[in-house]
This record gives sequence, structure tokens and C-alpha cells, in this order.
Amino acid sequence: MSKECIACGKTDLTKNEIGINIKLLGEKTEAYYCMDCLADYLEVSVQDILDKIEEFKEEGCKLFS
Repeated sequence: MSKECIACGKTDLTKNEIGINIKLLGEKTEAYYCMDCLADYLEVSVQDILDKIEEFKEEGCKLFS
């Protein structure tokens, strides 16, 4: 079952996009944002989110590939 962005409707969100939604919005979240819409929602840049993903990967978080 592919996830889609609740803001823009982009389909086939990546594992990292779904992972960062869960990490930042809570593990019970059932609505996901694509990277661009998540950045808008959180009022940060896409690069900020990508940097966070790299941090979480380095910490060994299993939500990211």
C-alpha cells in the first residue's frame, strides 16, 4: 500500500519520507507529508530535514534506509 502526501497528493513516498514523518510527528501518525510539504508544515528547509535524516541514520535509527 503506497502512502501519499496529505497536502499535495504526491504518491509513492520514500522510506525516508515516511520515516521522518513518524520520527517528527509521532509514531501514531497515519497522515504523511512529502519532503517539500513537511518542510512547509514545520517551517524549515528541505535541507534541514535531510540533515536530520542523516543524523538519525548515524544514530542507527531503523526508520531510515
